[in-house]
Amino acid sequence: MKTFKANEVKIKKILKQPVERKIYSIKDYVVYPKHGVGKIVAVEKAKIGSIDITFYKVFIEKEKLTLSIPLNQQSHLRHVSSINQISKALNILKIKPKIKRTMWSRRAQEYEQKINSGKLYLLAEVVKDLNKKTDVIAEQSYSERQLFEKAYERLKSELEVVLGEKAKIKMDKALNRIEVPAEIPLTK
Repeated sequence: MKTFKANEVKIKKILKQPVERKIYSIKDYVVYPKHGVGKIVAVEKAKIGSIDITFYKVFIEKEKLTLSIPLNQQSHLRHVSSINQISKALNILKIKPKIKRTMWSRRAQEYEQKINSGKLYLLAEVVKDLNKKTDVIAEQSYSERQLFEKAYERLKSELEVVLGEKAKIKMDKALNRIEVPAEIPLTK
């Protein structure tokens, strides 16, 4: 009769979180892919279970949300784009949109992935492709309008950090968006 010796597995306890060097400091603006632009308000330490964790507290103004991002997850964050990158993104907005003839559900999925990638140029592409040059609601489906507004706001929030108040004007100019005048009352 043979007896098998069970594989002995030793569990190594982790007492400290793997440490990465801090790249960002308090009051830096950063971009978190799924939420957009935020400001680092603090660097805090906490003990979860028996593991010491250091994390950034990032406040996302648009969503009134504070994220806790562990230092070893900071690869998800990126610095706000430079003025040259912003210029390139504005140039992308000026290019004629590519109209794909695939099903809307497939395109919507691709657009959602591009929006959540956190990459400035992909975000600009989505805004460019979904832009209808006007705010007239009848020209877009509900889901198309929702995706456009989400991408537009994310792009605008990053541009506002770099360009300030001129961001919306520059974006609308690059997109050739026209303001729809309020209805003029008829007079007899």
